Amino acid sequence: MPNLELFNNSQGVQAERIKFVTNISSPAGVGALKVAVQNDLYDWILDGDGASESEHPKKIKWVTGPAGCGKTAIMGSLAGRCTANGVLGATFFFASWSASMGRRRKTAFVTTIARQLAEHRDDLKEAVSNAIEKNPSVFEKDLHVQLEILILAPLWELALQPDRSQLRGAIIIDGVDECEAEQYHDKSSANPPPTRTNEQDQLEILQVLQAASSDPSFPFRILIASQPEHVFRNFFDPQNTPTPFAHKLDLHEDYNADDDITLFLEVQFDRLRRRYNFPPSWPPPGTIQTLVENASGQFIYAATVIRLLETVHRDPPEALLKAILATGATLKITSNPLEQLDALYAHILESSPDPPLSVRWIRSINKLNGSLHAMLLAYASNVNLLLQTDPESNEAEHLLGNLHSLIRIPPPSDQATTRHDFYHKSLFDFLEDPARCGNQQKLYAEENEIQVFIWDRFIQACMRGCNTQFSFPDDFFGFLAYVPYAVNRALVISHSKAHLTPAGAAWWVSLAIAHKEDVIIWWIFRDAHKSCSWYRCKPACRIWSRSILRRLGSPTWIAPGLFWPTRKGLNADNKVFDPLVQNAITDFEKGHIKS
Repeated sequence: MPNLELFNNSQGVQAERIKFVTNISSPAGVGALKVAVQNDLYDWILDGDGASESEHPKKIKWVTGPAGCGKTAIMGSLAGRCTANGVLGATFFFASWSASMGRRRKTAFVTTIARQLAEHRDDLKEAVSNAIEKNPSVFEKDLHVQLEILILAPLWELALQPDRSQLRGAIIIDGVDECEAEQYHDKSSANPPPTRTNEQDQLEILQVLQAASSDPSFPFRILIASQPEHVFRNFFDPQNTPTPFAHKLDLHEDYNADDDITLFLEVQFDRLRRRYNFPPSWPPPGTIQTLVENASGQFIYAATVIRLLETVHRDPPEALLKAILATGATLKITSNPLEQLDALYAHILESSPDPPLSVRWIRSINKLNGSLHAMLLAYASNVNLLLQTDPESNEAEHLLGNLHSLIRIPPPSDQATTRHDFYHKSLFDFLEDPARCGNQQKLYAEENEIQVFIWDRFIQACMRGCNTQFSFPDDFFGFLAYVPYAVNRALVISHSKAHLTPAGAAWWVSLAIAHKEDVIIWWIFRDAHKSCSWYRCKPACRIWSRSILRRLGSPTWIAPGLFWPTRKGLNADNKVFDPLVQNAITDFEKGHIKS
């Protein structure tokens, strides 16, 4: 969860709570990484495009390039340089791997920027505080309203001051393509709102930044870094927008990263040589040059090679390096800069005793980490306990032990309080694209398969839970109550082959009631029925519905029969037209639940 701090009104009135992300810094750059790029971007922050924009300044510049080319490292180093020279307005680094939901979604974006800008001047801080006092519900508004109230209106107020000093500097936004869609869960309603896409929220962020840059009182230049996904290419296409943008900077096309990657590999191999006491002849001549060619400008390739060589593995570093070089040598020369990275990922994953199962674990961990509810307790120990077929085994170490170069696995002493983490989003770009990993020993799995895998393990845990001879740790109960939020319930219930018993379903319903998760109980009740025929419910639906109805025990609920009409009272829009069903739902929403 994003950190929350108090932002005090400078006049001493009641403190207002601003929701913002505090851990927004990025990793620092490595060595002399992209010094030329940083110089170009810094010059643009100070001077723009020169005399050509004196009348119509272009306040937004797009920095793009494929995954792994060093965008975040560059933005982080540039932010440090701007801070040192007093020209940094604000930063925000989205990160799909972050444990902070504030860095994964748009929720805290505008408020975080507003808070950082307010720290530059007392009068701006006072103006923002006054705006919050007058609009206490601003944190519940959309990004455009937050922008106007928390940023633009205070800047308008400052613009009226005759003796004001000029604000200037950069707002650096990185990883917008990693922003995940914000889903709105209204617990007062049994029907969830339509699902938003990542692209919709990413476009909203771009439009908000465009609106800010178009305001005459907005003095900052905005740098936006992302992969060249469709929503960004379309947004920054000069033919699609009347707003003039600065010329984009493409790291893959405009700069040659080979020198930086070479320097990085030389430094790292020197360190490995000392660590393992290897002779001066290691690595063999030509190794670094070959790896640089394989990287094709993707810094993440070189970083992954080094992580693989320095982590504990069943094979020694010399053998691992030979295998990496051999893998690259077997590939045909193509124009695809990601081919060598894909081969490296495949080689690492295939070192697992069961690569397809390891991939399912990796993608399941990522999905659970990204669930708004489940992520709160998705610590490594809870996730391992959920996914393991045998709770007494060490299946997690068996499957993931050779994959430390791809996934951060907490030490055993920290697993009850720390989540698994991943080094780079490009791993999932590879795993989720059948064209890239589909031919690699069945590494590819459809999204539906991953969701069914999670659900099958969830059912397995429920069956263990109703076994009085088996007990779970206390933290695991809360996590298990949230797991159904992470999947498409209608899909997994209809496709799952796991054997669910009434006892297992009843045990979970009692668990969810104990954790006050009445909404997810209703969603399962509704979604379990979606794939049933008009005349007969499927076995899983009958088990779930009867377990829920018996546990809730409301007198207006009727247990399902062969021609049970209750959920038939919901039409295609989930609107109730059967009075009996309306009474049942009313009881449910009022919380008439017997403990």
